[in-house]
Amino acid sequence: MALRTIRELGDPVLSKRAKEVREMTPKLRQLIEDMKETMYEAEGVGLAAPQVGMLKRIVVIDVSEEQNEPLVMINPEIIERDGEQCGWEGCLSVPGKTGQVTRPRHVVARALNENMEDFIVEGEDLLARAICHELDHLDGHMYVELVEGKLYTNEELDEMFAEEAAKAEEEAGEDKQ
Repeated sequence: MALRTIRELGDPVLSKRAKEVREMTPKLRQLIEDMKETMYEAEGVGLAAPQVGMLKRIVVIDVSEEQNEPLVMINPEIIERDGEQCGWEGCLSVPGKTGQVTRPRHVVARALNENMEDFIVEGEDLLARAICHELDHLDGHMYVELVEGKLYTNEELDEMFAEEAAKAEEEAGEDKQ
């Protein structure tokens, strides 16, 4: 396995549509393993092949606490979406930035596994968000196109959350008096 370089916002490959995978090859198996290793090393919850410069319809996702249950999706497509969630989202291709994005709360997607067998995955909350986010990459789209309001640096976000926590603590103290 090997770490791959994650392409960043502005790289032309990130705005291109990835091509369908027609057959599994040793080279693609290696790509998938490298994508998993790269995602874990970068402490991400998902990675799409275009993010490592490969225009293939492949994503890896792992939203588990242990980060040892990677979901590999080849030629994925969302077949059902419902509900709505608005939350903070970041991207390994946009390091150090975060923004509010509205996504479906629940999705059902169809894909192929590493053995090119059909499967269905159903995701809610973070998994639904990750599936939508990663599949957007396969069509040349990035979350920054969907950000509502401002794109924050991680430092700005930390400061904002610290101010909110201090304010909540102050209000809680006033309520006790």
